Amino acid sequence: MYRPRWMNEELGILSDHVARFYAAEMVPNEERWREQGHVDREFWRKAGEAGILCASIPEEYGGAGGNFYHEAVLLTEQYRATGVSGFSNSIHSQIVAHYILNYGTEDQKRRWLPKMATGELVTAIAMTEPGAGSDLQSIRTNARMDGNSYVLNGSKMFITNGQLADLIVVVCKTDTEARARGISLLLLETEGAEGFRRGRNLEKIGQHGSDTSELFFDDVRVSPDNLLGGVEGQGFYQLMQQLPQERLVIGIRAAAVMERAVEDTIAYTSQREAFGKTLFDLQNTRFKLAEAKTTAHIARVFIDDCIERLVAGELDVATAAMLKWWSTQMQCDVVDECLQLHGGYGYMKEFGIAQMYADARVQKIYGGANEIMKELIARSLTE
Repeated sequence: MYRPRWMNEELGILSDHVARFYAAEMVPNEERWREQGHVDREFWRKAGEAGILCASIPEEYGGAGGNFYHEAVLLTEQYRATGVSGFSNSIHSQIVAHYILNYGTEDQKRRWLPKMATGELVTAIAMTEPGAGSDLQSIRTNARMDGNSYVLNGSKMFITNGQLADLIVVVCKTDTEARARGISLLLLETEGAEGFRRGRNLEKIGQHGSDTSELFFDDVRVSPDNLLGGVEGQGFYQLMQQLPQERLVIGIRAAAVMERAVEDTIAYTSQREAFGKTLFDLQNTRFKLAEAKTTAHIARVFIDDCIERLVAGELDVATAAMLKWWSTQMQCDVVDECLQLHGGYGYMKEFGIAQMYADARVQKIYGGANEIMKELIARSLTE
């Protein structure tokens, strides 16, 4: 069995611990969470008690003091557990927490990170707008100083954790005349925030257990103390610096889902009979699964190499883009092949492979559409 070079005894113990936690606390609730459109708020607190939140945040800020190897284990076991999951810890712990850790003032780190680690605060990051997706420089949400506070106006779309979030990193323009240099990150504490509204929980074709929302800001007053890092115009730089890690997170999910899809399909075809034998006895089935297993293995090796590079501070934009577009495309291809081997049952919602199929499609869109990833790679070819 393949084992990453970076996996050690401590990480192996962590893997076993979180696998048991997900089996006991997450797997039995997944169907109910999909029906209600979000994970239970109490589950976030349980995850905090289990040490699953903010695993790579230093202990002095309430985290577990690990690194991205620990986060990779948590992500992998989460998606191996069912192949689907509405628990968006990747946004909370691997993205928002690291914006605060890497760019926040000392006061901001101590105000928010400990509560994020316990699950007391659930977080989101609001980038996309109705008219601006991959082109972040075209955002219209803005914050202007008025007296002793910012006044925030605009709207955001497709925001993961939007229904539950207590703290939202809002990508906005503090200088509407500038493009990249006019962008700042403003952290909105949602409790009691006048003028802040959550729209409906958006109905998606997949990832039903993950709440995804429209957000509206109408003259919302935000303290200057909530400007990430305390300096205007740094937001675009902050976003670009963190995107390789975000894209690696997406790749880890893709690999884990592929592995789960192959395992489930081997089990299904080994017991399903057709023409007097099991489906697995048919050469076409074995060949298709051999191809899918090979693709999943290649993805895992590529991802593990990128994890090592990230921990060493060497994961570049182009390599992260390669990983993101290729792994998510392969996820969609592998899950599609596995669904085909389930026949009509694969199209039934009660089968996990059907949910994996529906959930996979958006992986090629968020975190930067795959077409953008190819453009980033192409730009690097002549450097």
